[in-house]
Amino acid sequence: MGSDLTKAYSLVVDSRGIYFDPKEESDLEHILNTYDFDNTLIKRAKNLRIYLIKNKISKYNIYQDKQLELLGLKEGQTIIMVPGQVEDDASILYGANGMTNIELLQKSRENAKDAYIIYKPHPDVLVGNRKGKIVEKEALKYCDTIIKEASLDSVLNLVNEVHTMTSLVGFEALMRGKKVYTYGLPFYAGWGLTVDDKTCARRIVSRTLEELIAATLIVYPRYIHPKKNEFCEIEVVLSEIEKEKKKYKDNLIYRILIDVRNFIVRKMQLILKLFIGE
Repeated sequence: MGSDLTKAYSLVVDSRGIYFDPKEESDLEHILNTYDFDNTLIKRAKNLRIYLIKNKISKYNIYQDKQLELLGLKEGQTIIMVPGQVEDDASILYGANGMTNIELLQKSRENAKDAYIIYKPHPDVLVGNRKGKIVEKEALKYCDTIIKEASLDSVLNLVNEVHTMTSLVGFEALMRGKKVYTYGLPFYAGWGLTVDDKTCARRIVSRTLEELIAATLIVYPRYIHPKKNEFCEIEVVLSEIEKEKKKYKDNLIYRILIDVRNFIVRKMQLILKLFIGE
């Protein structure tokens, strides 16, 4: 369930553990260690990667694509994106030992002293639904700029590297051919595709990007049709997401209805948090 209390299109049922907890083996980890990916599956993974990039589909599709200007960027300077995360999210608590966003920025600057660093706060934090806000003055001690209301794709197109704790942005960056540094232990780390601060002795094989995509997006999850509420394949869900994006962009009344609905849900959650003392 999303932070705006929207219906999930994808779910995982894991018999061993769960993908965001590296302390024990999950079904996804087992798949990546043992699965024999045939040519049909690899071809599907390649097509998925092409489709996602071409249609600019991301985990969060709430911001518009923009032409961004990086003030102060020097010629030849490496550009890094640091994606903010929800600090009380399970992937941080289990996979990054409770690391904070400011600690992530500090670590990224420490490892890339001469780089141009973009900090992109997490959408759920920006709208006030979740924990992880950094005071801008403090963040700018370690980054060169903060980009908020622009699509993830707009930012990833500009950068050479992504430095993250466990964010799914790292996985999306890999699909776009970017170098990825991890400071936690996300599901996509430890397979020879990322530069990792932490290691997992159970992750014993190297995988290609297509194999990682096939395991993560095809073999491991289950998908639910957004309208029919029945199991379907990922390609069907992506087609529906693309239709939803187009409808939201082109239909003013629909966009207003969705925005008002989300605004009300966020305010209700804020009132509830105040009531229970969070």
